[in-house]
Amino acid sequence: MGGTTEGGTTADAGGTATSGDEVLMRTGGRYVEPGGEFTRDQRYIATRITADARDGWPVEPGRYRLAVSRACPWANRLIIVRRLLGLEDAISMAVAGPTHDKRSWTFDLDPGGRDPVLGVERLAEAYFARFPGYERGITVPAIVDVPTGQVVTNDFGPMSLDLSTQWTAYHREGAPDLYPERLRDEIDEVSAALFRDVNNGVYRCGFAGDQAAYEKAYHRLFDRLDWLGERLAGQRYLVGDTITEADIRLFTTLVRFDPVYHGHFKCNRSKLAEMPVLWAYARDLFQTPGFGDTIDFDHIKRHYYEVHRDINPTGVVPLGPDLANWLTPHGREALGGRPFGDGTPPPPPPPAERVDPAHTPLP
Repeated sequence: MGGTTEGGTTADAGGTATSGDEVLMRTGGRYVEPGGEFTRDQRYIATRITADARDGWPVEPGRYRLAVSRACPWANRLIIVRRLLGLEDAISMAVAGPTHDKRSWTFDLDPGGRDPVLGVERLAEAYFARFPGYERGITVPAIVDVPTGQVVTNDFGPMSLDLSTQWTAYHREGAPDLYPERLRDEIDEVSAALFRDVNNGVYRCGFAGDQAAYEKAYHRLFDRLDWLGERLAGQRYLVGDTITEADIRLFTTLVRFDPVYHGHFKCNRSKLAEMPVLWAYARDLFQTPGFGDTIDFDHIKRHYYEVHRDINPTGVVPLGPDLANWLTPHGREALGGRPFGDGTPPPPPPPAERVDPAHTPLP
């Protein structure tokens, strides 16, 4: 592992970078720089929380707080993994609102606009507590050390893998193996292709600075989606016969495709609902405990359409699409597979972490 499974590099401090779902607004609040391809700078705070504490941060239940926004696909991965593994009691979760300004994500959903555990209004405060004058994007997901109020890491690639491999002593009984050792090479290979062409590919379309860059990203995206459709036509999951980290990484992009990426990012060759295999696959996962019950479509749409004002100057949020079809039968059970392997589904989320049913058709 180590933060490079998605083609990125890591760093501890300094420099200027963009990461996660929050592209640092370089000038005048713009996300799109005219004249070329969108490039995601993948330098993150590379600190690891491990069982042997080799970076100075030991696995310790109750010590850390996972900061997320339900709008962000990268943070959504961590929400799903934490939920499937049953780590809610070991790692608490701070949920930022769906929008942010140039300064930071804010905890405006909490009473008084302040996270009740960290005691901060903005996630930036945790970054500055560790790195005064921090110059890079204040991104989610991030893990914060509660006693010191310092950010530990925002390196979202290895963060989710570490929850699977380093926090095993605190997994729930029946937790699935999302990163089985015998399949790790294949999971890493598939995940790298997903990141390059799909997870980051939709952003390369949406933030392209000229026609040529957009068309290149567009073709890479849909070529890869076609490849995924072919792969999944005869097997229920991406790698092996159970849900793995690769499925989680694809799902968080697919679930945002029709509400956001198809229109807002001009990924409009086909809607997800017009790609039969991927649409059935996405519905299968959405209806699986731990997936659909983490999704807040209202937060997702508000984030992209309200924050990216150089793409959507009015900030108007579309009312569609109709979301009820996420609960229609998918028929993927016919392909076999065991969603949780030898494990069991997670129980319902804690009451404080349940998504507003007015925002999402819950399975």
